[in-house]
Amino acid sequence: MISLAQDHHVHSSFSDDAVSTLAENVAAASARGVAVLRLVDHVRVSTTWVPQMLEAVAGLTVPDGLSVETGVEAKILDASGALDLPPGLATHPGLGRVLIADHQFPGPDGPLSPRVVRESLTTPERARDAVDTLVGATVAAMSRVDRGQLAHLFSILPKIGLTEDAVTDEHLAAIASAAVGTGTLIEVNEKWACPSPRAVRALADAGAHLVVSTDSHDSADVGVYSRVPGILQAAQDR
Repeated sequence: MISLAQDHHVHSSFSDDAVSTLAENVAAASARGVAVLRLVDHVRVSTTWVPQMLEAVAGLTVPDGLSVETGVEAKILDASGALDLPPGLATHPGLGRVLIADHQFPGPDGPLSPRVVRESLTTPERARDAVDTLVGATVAAMSRVDRGQLAHLFSILPKIGLTEDAVTDEHLAAIASAAVGTGTLIEVNEKWACPSPRAVRALADAGAHLVVSTDSHDSADVGVYSRVPGILQAAQDR
């Protein structure tokens, strides 16, 4: 069983949709017995503040028993696996992980809104093609960064009207192989309750390194899990 005394995806006020400071997140993690905390914020190609964020993390007072790591979260832009990431950041020596996120659907020419994709999936064949594209883009994105982490894998599927039942064993094997080959971590994500127990079991059996995360945007949620334990238990029981 994966330890719940960790949280590998916690946002701070460096992200425009989060409310807590870096220090507040650290204090909350320590109070809840979290041993490993990854402080992560959203970036785009145009983002310039990452050095300041990393400097701020380095200046934090970290209580004993807590290890603080860093990351940035970037969406997959297209079917080739390109990421919405500032140039040079993927290999920045001071950055812990690049979180690879399916915030939008990776279309052939750029990101597509879930609504547009959902409306286009009018046949089973189109649905299969969409999952093929999503998995292919996810696999390709892992090869673009040195220290990746898949954020909320498959969270886009319900938004386009599909479930993880559309993901085949072959899809899971391809993701696991790429994750193992690139050293990419895979989250079991509290906010989006994904990936499914079936996927967690398949990925773990294939040797992928799984971690847990809350995807917190408020320090009140750091290290607090209600859905992840059930996913992990169901994966173990399968």
